Amino acid sequence: MDATEIPDLPYVSTHTSIVVAASDAVWQAIRETVDHPAFRMVTAVPGKELAFGGSHRFSTYALIFRLEEAGVDRTRVRAETRADFPGWTGRLYRLLVIGTGGHAWVIRRMVRKVGEDALERRGAV
Repeated sequence: MDATEIPDLPYVSTHTSIVVAASDAVWQAIRETVDHPAFRMVTAVPGKELAFGGSHRFSTYALIFRLEEAGVDRTRVRAETRADFPGWTGRLYRLLVIGTGGHAWVIRRMVRKVGEDALERRGAV
């Protein structure tokens, strides 16, 4: 998957959170947190945006993080998910992952971890 394919994926959800750290620290924390699960970095605009993509048998997906300043040492993080779930197995997979709320829980947890890592990074500087 490359950056040109992301807009073609159907929209799934957006989760927004305020992280108590500057956008550069948040950006780096996102990169370190998300880069090792089942995602591959597709685009990167330092301090502003990171997009990750991936695919497997049941879906093709992208997770896009958009960052904007929300005050002194505060960053608004928008985590947008886009995914395609082809065929009946994809629809069943979507029901299990999205329909149960599991996806939302994982994304909220991921953003919380990013915030913790960014805060640690800020304290280490």
